[in-house]
Amino acid sequence: MSKNSSLAEKRSFLEVRSRLLMALRTFFYEHSYLEVETPVRLKYPALEDYIDAEQAGDSWLRTSPELHMKRLVAAGYEKIFQIGPCFRLDECGERHRPEFTMLEWYETGTDYRGILQQTMNLLRSVSAVLQVRQDYFNLEWQVLTVDQAFIKYTGKGVDYFIENDKFEETLCFEIEPHLGISKPTVLIDYPASMAALSKKKEENPAIAERWELYIDGLEIANAYSELTDVEEQRRRFEKTRDLRAGQGRVVYEIDPDFMAALEKGLPDCGGIALGVDRLCMVFSDATNIEQVVFD
Repeated sequence: MSKNSSLAEKRSFLEVRSRLLMALRTFFYEHSYLEVETPVRLKYPALEDYIDAEQAGDSWLRTSPELHMKRLVAAGYEKIFQIGPCFRLDECGERHRPEFTMLEWYETGTDYRGILQQTMNLLRSVSAVLQVRQDYFNLEWQVLTVDQAFIKYTGKGVDYFIENDKFEETLCFEIEPHLGISKPTVLIDYPASMAALSKKKEENPAIAERWELYIDGLEIANAYSELTDVEEQRRRFEKTRDLRAGQGRVVYEIDPDFMAALEKGLPDCGGIALGVDRLCMVFSDATNIEQVVFD
């Protein structure tokens, strides 16, 4: 099949994508968010345990705009959003691409629970605009703690899998396929070791204020009460640096401008990253992520 024939077959999906992007932006404009653009080529990618950046000359392509957007929040921007390209090395498959589109937004004076309510409002609004799956998104969303989900689908608590280095594998293959099938499902309150950039719960420091949203077994979004303690953030980055070094993987320098912003003071805020390509799959009934992108 020629490239042009393949593109012609994608038209219905790309039309949904266009309407989706318009609906997303309209929601944020109507709620007084400022749209921003931050650099795509970075000197300092975010240090994360299992996400690898792609090199671009003497720089790196961003895996997320998170660190730059938090610098804006620290500089006094209370409500911001961005839709743009991100890149992750060697992520390929029916639901993964090394280049993908991310929606991120941040708001001061709220936390991960507030961001969850915003996400419900956003997706219900978008489904109404697109007139697709309104009954599904208007249901009461299912909310499970991570520990509840592991017990429900494996019979063992999450600590067992962390101790045996099986957390990601078990989540991916034994739990995620069950999530978000009849209604949107939120997996909430992650073990603190699985949330490098989020706050810990004051009443239980072993738990982080993080959640992920699943629709049709697809992870769609990842949200935090953002970590504001610069020394705690430095310790977590150093722990990730040591992990990556021990595995023989590339170790990125800690972003000094981000750390300086944290030192100056990041206000209490919530933030979220949402995969636009996957959301387009949901609204267009695509079965492969390649259907909803120009490639």
